[in-house]
Amino acid sequence: MSRRLFKSTMVVGSMTLISRLLGFVRDMLIARLFGVDVATDAFFVAFKVPNFLRRLFAEGAFAHAFVPVLSDYKEQGSRAALKLFIDKTAGTLAVCLLLMTAAGIVLAPLLILLLAPGFSWQGTQHDLSVLMLQITFPYLLFISLTAFAGSILNAHGKFAIPALTPVFLNICMIATAIWLAPLMDTPVVALAWGVFIAGIVQLAFQIPSLIALGLLPRPRIDFKDQGINRVIKLMLPAMFSVSVTQINLLLDTLIASFLTIGSVSWLYYSDRLVEFPLGILGLALGTVILPNLANHHAADDSEAFSHALDWGLRLVLLVGMPATIGLFMLAEPMLSTLFQYNEFTINDVHLAGLSLRAYALGLLGYLLIKVLVPAFTARQELKTPVRYGIYAMITSLALNVVLVFPLAHAGLALATSLGAFFNAALLLNKLLKDRVFKPAKGWILFFSRVLLASAAMTAALYYWVNADWWNAWNSTERVIHLLKWIVTGMLIYVATLLLTGLKLRHLTITNSKP
Repeated sequence: MSRRLFKSTMVVGSMTLISRLLGFVRDMLIARLFGVDVATDAFFVAFKVPNFLRRLFAEGAFAHAFVPVLSDYKEQGSRAALKLFIDKTAGTLAVCLLLMTAAGIVLAPLLILLLAPGFSWQGTQHDLSVLMLQITFPYLLFISLTAFAGSILNAHGKFAIPALTPVFLNICMIATAIWLAPLMDTPVVALAWGVFIAGIVQLAFQIPSLIALGLLPRPRIDFKDQGINRVIKLMLPAMFSVSVTQINLLLDTLIASFLTIGSVSWLYYSDRLVEFPLGILGLALGTVILPNLANHHAADDSEAFSHALDWGLRLVLLVGMPATIGLFMLAEPMLSTLFQYNEFTINDVHLAGLSLRAYALGLLGYLLIKVLVPAFTARQELKTPVRYGIYAMITSLALNVVLVFPLAHAGLALATSLGAFFNAALLLNKLLKDRVFKPAKGWILFFSRVLLASAAMTAALYYWVNADWWNAWNSTERVIHLLKWIVTGMLIYVATLLLTGLKLRHLTITNSKP
């Protein structure tokens, strides 16, 4: 079982890696062409809404509500009943999304006022954000339908196409930045059009796979259907429980809009770097483990359910620890290598580095949430993660108020990180208490090995890496040295694990004892 999980996770992770690498190319291009100013702050606020919705729907709430119900139809119903459920979901979802999209376009000025009230002091920045939000808001319609299609494919073991789909967002934004921006009076608006176009392309990319599967929907509207009602009932709390971190990031943006100009952009660029490992591992694990847990629950196999969860948590710790160390120790070198060109200055690197280190501290918390929340949603139990999510959001908001004064924008990032760990701790404790998760043997030894390897990696990077060197090097030298230290850190980490006796079979065979 765990071999299949591992293979599927590698497929999703590989496809996501391609998307994230293109995402870095996109952000490097934005930093080079547009820098950090009033216009980029306006775009990043406008982009927060569709990007939040992408994470909410494509990587979160819809899948968590739809996949468990779809799994029940697969296990207990006929092929005809499954197809009818998909058709009704498609039609009903499309109607709701059209209404929400129209409302979002009309209410864009109010949304910007809520997301970035500090922009209201600068009329141009506020108006520009409103314009770009109105252009990007239809992305909600397209990305939600894309998530719907991807959930069908994932539930049938087809992970590659949905995982590759986000690539087209980056391709479209890169293309519009290069070719459309020079033709516009306000060049940054071209990025908003790139987001709009990407939504259409991403949805179209899913259609051939649905046709091959014989499950291309013929939309029907039925708000009274029992299956639809179950999805809606699950989706409303899922929208909150799986997206607490993203809500906290929106709150960061809201508060940052009152801080020094550039604060929103510094948070954006640091969040982008944290999203690299979070997207590759977190999205891959969340995508693969949800349908597996849902299938085990539908089959009433509690032992397999616990084994799958145990495997996911071990993989989070094994990969999340070196990723956290790398982001923290190499924060400014990474930012300098990727973004310090033309309009993005040394000062921007330093200030974005502060928030990157703060976000990096919460990476393990973010990853744990990606694995732990599916353990609840797969069992169609959403009240608990919603309640814990509210606790975590309140905690993060309180910490925002406390930390923003001494640490400015970095304090906002740190508050979000601490809130993620608090949320993850509550979820894990509940699963242990209810004996839904029964840890397999060998956790103490496994944790000790990872901790020792992490200490060795940290010591090596601390001893050899000096962030001041990077400012004197050209772009080629930065890339070479950054790659050298990333590879060196990983080799030390892996070598320490191997020397202490860790083997791959400890992850790929569920019942093995580390």
